[in-house]
Parts: sequence; C-alpha cells; structure tokens
Amino acid sequence: MKDVQGSSDDRNLPIQKVGIRDIRYPITVRDKSRETQSTVATLSLSVNLPHHYRGTHMSRFIEVLDRFKNQVSYHTLDLILIEIRKALHAEESHIEISFPFFHKKKAPVSGLESLMSYDCAISAAYDGHLEISTRVEVPVHTLCPCSREIARVSAHNQRGTVAITVGMTKFTWIEDLIEIAEASASSPVYALLKREDEKLITERAYENPRFVEDIVREVALRLDRLPGLRFYTVEAVNFESIHNHSAYAVITKRCNDV
Repeated sequence: MKDVQGSSDDRNLPIQKVGIRDIRYPITVRDKSRETQSTVATLSLSVNLPHHYRGTHMSRFIEVLDRFKNQVSYHTLDLILIEIRKALHAEESHIEISFPFFHKKKAPVSGLESLMSYDCAISAAYDGHLEISTRVEVPVHTLCPCSREIARVSAHNQRGTVAITVGMTKFTWIEDLIEIAEASASSPVYALLKREDEKLITERAYENPRFVEDIVREVALRLDRLPGLRFYTVEAVNFESIHNHSAYAVITKRCNDV
C-alpha cells in the first residue's frame, strides 16, 4: 500500500514535535520505602519531523510502547526513546508521563497512617543524549505572616501547592522533593487527622507563617543542597481564604550558575 505519511512535502517547514497523546498505560515508579509501586499514567509520545516528510507513522509509537508492556519505568525511558527514534527514523524522540504517586504518611500526634496522592510528571528526550526532568505537585498548608502580625487573636490560613520541577543528572527520589516542599511551608497536609493532630498542626502553622515568596526561597535553598540537578523551577500557589484571587511566586535556576 502507498506510504502517504512518508510522501514528500514542499512547504519547507520542519515540525519540532509530532505524535500521540492521552494514552493511559500502566507504569512502575521507584518507591523509597517499598522499592517500587505500580500506577496508571497518561503518556504523550512524539518525534521531530523533517521538512521534507508529510507526516509520521502514528501506529509505530504504540508498537514500541507495547514491546515494553508493564516495564515502563524510569530505568527503561532511554530504551523506549531509542526504539521510537529508530522506528520513526527521527533525530529526536520525546516522552511525557503524568501519574499519581502514592505516599504513606503518619499523623504527627496520633500516628495514624494514610495514603496521600501527589500529581507527578516525568519528561524525557533523546537525541543521542538523554535528558530527564521530574515534576511533583505537593499540597501544603500556609498561614499569612501579615495577617498574624496585624490581627489581635488569629490569622488567616489556606491550602496551597508547591510544584517542583528538577532536571537531573542522577536519580532523585520523589519522596525527597515532597519532603522539601512540605518543610518549606507552614505545615504539611494530611489525608487523615484526629483532633490532637489538628491542634498541633494549627499551632505549628501559627508559629511558622509563610508568604509564597518565603516558600519558593526556602525550597530553592534546599534544592541547592541536593546533588545531581541541572536546573530547577519552583512554583508556590496559595488559594487565598479571604481574597478573591490566588497568590503565587516562581523561582527558576540553572544549577551550574551556583
């Protein structure tokens, strides 16, 4: 049959990324306490397309992915990307993986355990050299320093998120990034708390007020001490409890500038 995608194109416009997205697929991620955990991810796969080709062969992405079946993990990303690059005759291949990561946490006083879910993403590209970045979004609790300073008996609290993206030269544990985000806020967020836990958390937050500016700076200082990073981006968002808007702050840094 005629190869329509492989036919020539005379518009002289290369395409940086072409492929498929929103593929639901089982993957395995590394877990600090259990070695690995299985989860379900949403994947995007793509390659570059030179200007002289009309299209790419979309079915080949799935063919490559199915060769790895339940072995899609951090350790197989380079192999998957190399196979995609070969199958599509491309110079560059890309994969983006979004997934929930489950982390068991103990309440600070009662010690009751519960699972917290964190939205994570891994992006990787291969052009003869592998580049990987990891992103994790961590829910946190913050208390406003300004409100605490001006109020007579209280201060306003809110939930927020801290999103950390790191480019890596060596493996970085997702749990370590979660711990950095939580330690930089007024308090962590838990799935299960008893009254004695709530008392401690609210009192601790009152003694540890944080603006979004404070959070991103605290995270950045901790990331500067983490080995094996090429760059990082930190974004903190507070879902303000007494304002009709959210507050946010962002720090981006290339680690070779340190």
